Amino acid sequence: MTYEDAFNIFMLSGASSLLLSIDASRPAFMVVMGLFLLLVAWRLVHGRSGWASRFILSGAVLLAFGYAVLVPLYESGIIQRFRPGGHFHGDATAILAWHVVRLFSMNAGWFLFGLGVALHARVFIVEPKRIVEDITNPSPSLQPVGGEPAADQSIA
Repeated sequence: MTYEDAFNIFMLSGASSLLLSIDASRPAFMVVMGLFLLLVAWRLVHGRSGWASRFILSGAVLLAFGYAVLVPLYESGIIQRFRPGGHFHGDATAILAWHVVRLFSMNAGWFLFGLGVALHARVFIVEPKRIVEDITNPSPSLQPVGGEPAADQSIA
């Protein structure tokens, strides 16, 4: 039996199709993505202070909660999805409350994370206007050293 034959037998078996399906691996991927985002944000702001690092880390914490906790619960069906006008199994108020928590966590997380990255990159810093010097007055370096005019300059 070759490697390709063993792989084809494994892929065609019923047990592996559930493990290798996208729907089954999506919650695990979301947990890994949320924790990885939190780790990257923590490494970015480690040892720094200021508003940019606070915004980055608070946004990453909200996103990690959303991606590592809330989205896998939705994907696995533990928390029901909110559908306007839909029929729910259980309390519709609790389903709406979890929907609001998910919306706040994800939207506020991306907003704070993006604002922190923009502050870190100094996107909102306004450069002062440059003052244009008057060209009619020559700079002092062009004047003669002794204070006397050069031979080709007029004494006015």
